[in-house]
Amino acid sequence: MGFVTTRDGNEIFYKDWGSGQPVLFIHGWPLNADAWEDQMKMVADHGYRGIAHDRRGHGRSSQPFDGYDFDTFADDLNDLINHLDLRDVTLVAHSMGGGELARYIGRHGTGRVGKAVLLSAITPAMLQTGDNPEGVPEQAFEEIKNGILRERSQYWKDASEAFFSANRPGNKVTQGNRDAFWYMGMRESIQAGVKCVDAFAFTEFHEDLRKFDVPTLIVHGDDDQIVPIDATARKAAEIIPNAVLKVYEGSSHGIALVPGDKERFNTDLLDFLKS
Repeated sequence: MGFVTTRDGNEIFYKDWGSGQPVLFIHGWPLNADAWEDQMKMVADHGYRGIAHDRRGHGRSSQPFDGYDFDTFADDLNDLINHLDLRDVTLVAHSMGGGELARYIGRHGTGRVGKAVLLSAITPAMLQTGDNPEGVPEQAFEEIKNGILRERSQYWKDASEAFFSANRPGNKVTQGNRDAFWYMGMRESIQAGVKCVDAFAFTEFHEDLRKFDVPTLIVHGDDDQIVPIDATARKAAEIIPNAVLKVYEGSSHGIALVPGDKERFNTDLLDFLKS
């Protein structure tokens, strides 16, 4: 565990487990590096080096009032990669983290990147528009922000239901999954919570995805109630050259955490790392 100081003086917390070819995990919103512990242990146990950081405003990293945009997140990621001198790194990103990964490649290229994994990612665009009718209506994002501002602790408890599709018959979501989501959400600053909604609602990543020139795996659940698969994964797979799309039938947004889906994703990730 350690911290890297960014070019603007903020501190980014990271975990660094194992040795070998590096695999860097980028968390979703409102989570932090702890969301990746199962995957970090899995890759470290198989001879890889697992790394995960807390995005600014989240977890143990600095919580400034400004800087919650994808250019800044991508530059923070670049600072971390350069600090650790990572080469041929596999970047694995969940949800909002997919935008961070995409913008990193858009701004900094793939000179240090070997492979990429987009899990339940927001790319290429989340907002419902005439060009993206499958997206999320703007009013839904306003409701998210209002929920955080009204009473964020209860909001995170309520939001965990859709995040994990706990409202579906026969789901395998545990109370532990939902409690962990709440706990990580409460470790994100209220400012980061609100500003990140604007960031992932209104940022488009089409041009960033067109710059991908490394093997890319896209994994998405077709019952994702947070990031609609038709607005994101299916379109991303058409933009990124030679990307492989794996659709998990009936799976939620929280694939990497829910029993059953977690093990399936771990297997697919390990196979991709070995390929």
